[in-house]
Amino acid sequence: MTGDTGTAAIGPLDIRRVMAALPHRYPMLLVDRVEEIIPDQSITAIKAVTINEPFFQGHFPGRPIMPGVLIVEALAQAAGVLAVESLGLAGSGKLVYFMAIDGAKFRVPVEPGVLLRLEVEFIQKRASVCKFAGRALVDGKLAAEANFTAMIADPPAG
Repeated sequence: MTGDTGTAAIGPLDIRRVMAALPHRYPMLLVDRVEEIIPDQSITAIKAVTINEPFFQGHFPGRPIMPGVLIVEALAQAAGVLAVESLGLAGSGKLVYFMAIDGAKFRVPVEPGVLLRLEVEFIQKRASVCKFAGRALVDGKLAAEANFTAMIADPPAG
């Protein structure tokens, strides 16, 4: 996912930088590393899928498969990093909330021991609502894809 828009690519970003962009923490943090961000355009991130993931205990015993909803969540988290970095929101306290998922398709099972490559690009970017297209790949093969919409807002009052 590269483009020539004159915008300098950012990356790679380690887990500390990912955690600075996202409020998620274990066991819900599903982005381990960012390979590249092209601000206002796209992100390529990695989720290392290990047998130690808590969801594998029950999904499924004897045939561990990463739940599709968590693959979509990983794509959404990558989109959150893209939005935070592109819109300069790091440290602002703003959160990126899921609003809609469209056209989710799951092609091949995602099993422990793989690197899940998360590719997300902006489809539409506004100040408070963004639309994205995401693809998750394993060894270059499409595992899942979805389009989704997110809202950028203040966190709920505590």
